[in-house]
Amino acid sequence: MKFTSLMAGVVLAVGLTAGSAVAQDYPTKPVNYIIPFNAGGESDIAARLQQPVFERLTGQSMVVQYMAGAGGAQAWSQLNGMDGDGYTLMGTNLPHIILQPMAQEVGYKTDDIANVYFFQYTPDAIVVPADSQFKTLEDLVSYAKENPGLVTFSGSGTNSANHVAKTKLDSLAGITTTYVPFSGTSPSIAAVLGNQVLASFGYTTSAINQGDALRVLAVASEERVPSFADVPTFKELGYDMVGGAYRGVAVPNSTPEDVRKQVSDALDKVNQDPDFIKKMEDGGFVVINVPYDEVEAFMNERREQYQAVAEQMGIAQK
Repeated sequence: MKFTSLMAGVVLAVGLTAGSAVAQDYPTKPVNYIIPFNAGGESDIAARLQQPVFERLTGQSMVVQYMAGAGGAQAWSQLNGMDGDGYTLMGTNLPHIILQPMAQEVGYKTDDIANVYFFQYTPDAIVVPADSQFKTLEDLVSYAKENPGLVTFSGSGTNSANHVAKTKLDSLAGITTTYVPFSGTSPSIAAVLGNQVLASFGYTTSAINQGDALRVLAVASEERVPSFADVPTFKELGYDMVGGAYRGVAVPNSTPEDVRKQVSDALDKVNQDPDFIKKMEDGGFVVINVPYDEVEAFMNERREQYQAVAEQMGIAQK
């Protein structure tokens, strides 16, 4: 009896050791990375920068795929029907996955999404044409106070980061402006370049792509963005605004806890790579590191912030 118990203990120990070895070896085959938007947007650009670093560090390929529709909801509503083995990843965006289910039925709830890592955000930025009458943010705010509702902001989507930023600025500055949603960043920027609107709440990434055609008035980051070292932050100008579109990675909610941690650890190694960081910053992204054990607190903080402006945006909270 004692011998049997001893052998059972040995088998268990060997099994645990083998399990640890498997955990350390992740990934052992190609990883599918689903982007819930069309190619060419910020989510895709960031994934394409992650891809070669992930492959170099892990020795396994990362296959980037697209599942666009309904502002990301089409993909997120299908995520939990996929295999939870750590080899299916999906990009996620804030405030999308918080505000979408809050505003209407979209096929998923915020808590259905098993985020394992948040790695960057694109700060909101007010941009105007290079020849705009608004040379500074205060120029724009003063005009808005004298002409309620006449300052028009283009932005990417409704109930999006751009929409949140416009709402927050109105509240902080005591102004009333008009938000004009477009289907994405590109048409939103085209609208301001074509003088269809007076200004745009875009992202630092889109501002970089337009070069001298646009003037950036302020950026919603904690510190000045290296790509726009001469542009003040909203905080510097007296407005407590830090935010934008936060992007992370999720797995199906059937994925075991230890596998979620493995995925998070692999992504964290990518996020620490100096070459990756430089390319992200050169592109106007702000790199952040929110590993799996910090995701819940990060999400709770963001949820509280978005709920605070939801009513002003006309969202009836459920």
